[in-house]
Amino acid sequence: MKRTNDFLVGLTVIAAVAVVTLAILWVKQSDLGRKRSEVTARFRDVGSVRVGAQVVIRGVQAGRVESLALAPDGWVEARLALDPTAELPPDPVVLLNESSLFGEWQATVLGRDALPRDPNVARLIAEADIGGGVLPGATLPDIAQLTAVAGRIAGDVASVAERFEVAFDDRAARELRTSIRNIAELSSVLAQTVKDQSTNLTTMSSDVREMVNSLVAASRDVKSISTRFDSSTARGEVRAIVDDAASAAKGLRETSQRLLTISERLGSSEERLRRFIATSDSVMIKINRGDGSLGLLVNDPSLYRGADSTLRELQSLIADMKRNPKKYVNVRIF
Repeated sequence: MKRTNDFLVGLTVIAAVAVVTLAILWVKQSDLGRKRSEVTARFRDVGSVRVGAQVVIRGVQAGRVESLALAPDGWVEARLALDPTAELPPDPVVLLNESSLFGEWQATVLGRDALPRDPNVARLIAEADIGGGVLPGATLPDIAQLTAVAGRIAGDVASVAERFEVAFDDRAARELRTSIRNIAELSSVLAQTVKDQSTNLTTMSSDVREMVNSLVAASRDVKSISTRFDSSTARGEVRAIVDDAASAAKGLRETSQRLLTISERLGSSEERLRRFIATSDSVMIKINRGDGSLGLLVNDPSLYRGADSTLRELQSLIADMKRNPKKYVNVRIF
């Protein structure tokens, strides 16, 4: 009986140890009898990632973080243990991010072309890319950081709202209502103006229609004139007009040449006339001064009276000769 109890106790202890061992292995996610492939990822900072965090490829758990170790030059290298059947995407990179709101982190393996459009993430990936089979990695902000940023944004929004509340007081509300009322009155005035001007617009449209009709008629007249011009050109009338115009232009050129010659001659005649007038002026000056016979005749009254008496005696002599011709002419015929 005692042996039976000891056997049961021993069996119970062995079962408890096996259960605890299995539980520990399950918590540590140990793989018994499975060979995993390992890759190394390089990060500037791993955030809150711990050993044992899951590795996700295309949304499916494909391994776990095996170890974390500090590397030279301020880097951190993480060794990832992947399932044998897991295939890495082309040009793989690793992102560390939170997987839940309870602080759990995971390592996501994805292609470089699937990275989020974040300049900071792209910079971290470019800095961590050293080749040699080491995957470049970056760490996304955790919920706490995002919450802090959201808190700062909320504070800024509250500050803006407070300022808006200060600016938009009762007076501003009254002014806004007044502005709305003025806009309503202005819209009513504009509606009435449009209604009043509708008649003018109708009249204007009629005038425009008449103008268009006039333009159409004018275009018809221009077309008719062009047709007549074409017919005149075909009959040679335009050529004759051009020839007549050329002849008239030639005559005008000859006339202008003659006028130019006459003007030159008039210029020379004017010079001669000017010299004649100057000479006559000097002669008249001499006559007025009494120089010469003509000057003495003009300026001496005695010569005028003597000439006058001589003229009267000559007239009386001629009259006497007419009355008594034999007294002065004696003709004898042998």
